[in-house]
Amino acid sequence: MGNRLSRIATRTGDDGTTGLGDGGRVRKDDMRIVAIGEVDELNSHIGLLLCESLPDDVRAALTAIQHDLFDVGGELSLPGHTMITDVYLRRLDGWLAEYNATLPPLQEFILPAGSRAASHAHVCRTVCRRAERAIVALGAEHDVSGALRGYINRLSDLLFVLARVLNRMNGGNDVLWQHDRTTKGR
Repeated sequence: MGNRLSRIATRTGDDGTTGLGDGGRVRKDDMRIVAIGEVDELNSHIGLLLCESLPDDVRAALTAIQHDLFDVGGELSLPGHTMITDVYLRRLDGWLAEYNATLPPLQEFILPAGSRAASHAHVCRTVCRRAERAIVALGAEHDVSGALRGYINRLSDLLFVLARVLNRMNGGNDVLWQHDRTTKGR
């Protein structure tokens, strides 16, 4: 898989370009690099979420997802190469089914709030949605596999569900949007 860096300060990017996994070079604002950067940011936020006290099964799922996101980045950095397959999607679907089964149905929109861990999961979800938008934009210019797009889409759903699970971890609940609140005094 591409070239591995043996030193970090290569100076090859000083001209505003960066290397792809296939040895090609593109501008640092190329949509492919934007998508890779968004996925990298998502992975970093998941790392921050992993600093929280989490159930072992959630920790294991998030750790597996971090590894998957390296595969996503690898696929993005190697034009024409496929790493994300239906196996990845089925694993996300399994987690979605497992965790959704523990939650009451949504009766109202929820705010991205609650416990610290749940709030971190909501940040991960929103960063994931941004990564998805970047991947879709890349797909307007270059081939992007359906499995890769599906993975990122379902991952944001899973992060939403995990935020709900984490809010219940210690007896908490979702923070509901109050659609009928008044704005008196504003």
